[in-house]
Amino acid sequence: MNVLTGIALPRRTFLRGAGATVALPLLDAMFPAGRLRASAANDPPTRLVCIEEVHGVAGCNEWGAEQHLFAPAATGRDFELADANVLKALEPWRDYMTIVSNTDVRMAEAFDAQEVGGDHFRSSAVFLTQSHPRQTQGSDILCGTSIDQLHAQRFGQETALPSLQLCIERTDKGGGCDYNYSCAYTDSISWSSPTTPLPMIRSPRTAFDMLFGAGGSARERARRRRTHSSILDWVAEEVAGMRSQLGAADWRRVDRYLESVREIERRIERVEARNTSGEPRELPGAPPGVPDSFAEHMRLMFDLQILAFETDTTRVIAFKTGRDASNRTFPESGSDRAFHPASHHGGRERAIMEFNKICQYRTGQLAYFLERLQETADGDASLLDRSMIIWGSPMGDANLHNHRRCPLLLLGGANGALEGNLHLRADAGTPMANVFTTLLHRLGHTDLGGFGDSTGEFALSAPAAQ
Repeated sequence: MNVLTGIALPRRTFLRGAGATVALPLLDAMFPAGRLRASAANDPPTRLVCIEEVHGVAGCNEWGAEQHLFAPAATGRDFELADANVLKALEPWRDYMTIVSNTDVRMAEAFDAQEVGGDHFRSSAVFLTQSHPRQTQGSDILCGTSIDQLHAQRFGQETALPSLQLCIERTDKGGGCDYNYSCAYTDSISWSSPTTPLPMIRSPRTAFDMLFGAGGSARERARRRRTHSSILDWVAEEVAGMRSQLGAADWRRVDRYLESVREIERRIERVEARNTSGEPRELPGAPPGVPDSFAEHMRLMFDLQILAFETDTTRVIAFKTGRDASNRTFPESGSDRAFHPASHHGGRERAIMEFNKICQYRTGQLAYFLERLQETADGDASLLDRSMIIWGSPMGDANLHNHRRCPLLLLGGANGALEGNLHLRADAGTPMANVFTTLLHRLGHTDLGGFGDSTGEFALSAPAAQ
């Protein structure tokens, strides 16, 4: 890497070593002399993160809604989050929060008699496509193009990775799932075309290697792990040469960034060492690089997303945090019930609150992501200011396999496209696709007339005072 005096360092600047490529974060040296960061404020990139929560939340059944376990009682800016609300842990980021309640995902419903009962096996495919999947266990799968891929195809082509697809639970069953649905519908939320679901990465190690080109071959990667050498050891010469060529502020930024890379590497190595030690595992079938702890896994995946955004390696991420009909337990939530059975609470108040414990725990993991986004600079703003995060579920009341009044939450500033500090309640029968249509327009897809089963746009602003 060469830094030329008075000439801006290219944004696509990499530290390269044998089989390793480490992108750099945004630096002052990447702007022409005399213009610096002010020039970047004209057209800062908006990052898009789409996060699916399967099984809906406890606040989307009749009694849970009365307790305001998801949708607050008040709309507008004066809403309050009850202590039991699944979003309570996110209240410190209220100014970046737009709650949209009461929208429907009818494309996930059964259209024909033979589709009845198959909700869990088509829901994930519907979330980001808002399209109804064709019932098949063959190769003739058909759904729609997802919102993340529409954005990646138009605005992600100049980055090293147009998009990144991550997940927490296994998505490798293949073949046919229940109710005559291909497992492709259950395994992915990201579709690059109506016939092409994209594979999702569960292992933090795999995601790390993809981001940093860690080893040009499987043999090189294996050799690096056997010698316990860091990815940074492979680019040490480049790092040393860079030190004398950057200003003090830029060097501090690079130093912090490289330490973050190394710390994530250490965490992945500790997980692999623990999981190959011979000790019993909570997830016995999971790969060695997958943490047994849900929270640890989520945080690693969130930190990898931060690095991907910070270096502009990608601007579009889809993140699937669970698998429909999963029987995983979450002891840290305070409940010992398995996820899927807990969601079938039978409408009983005590059982609903037990399910709500799990929902609060799972949704509460977002707090870590928001904090990390907010503390990570991107030019003259934070990554949280630059990002649009769509969190939601294609299911409302999982006890009934219901796809009405589904939970939807928008987070981040999206470069001014989202107001925040707002609760909007949709009119009955409003498709969630209406919200997605508006989001696409605000992301720059102004030529799109609609999306999925949308019937129009959805106003994402506070109503004018009377």
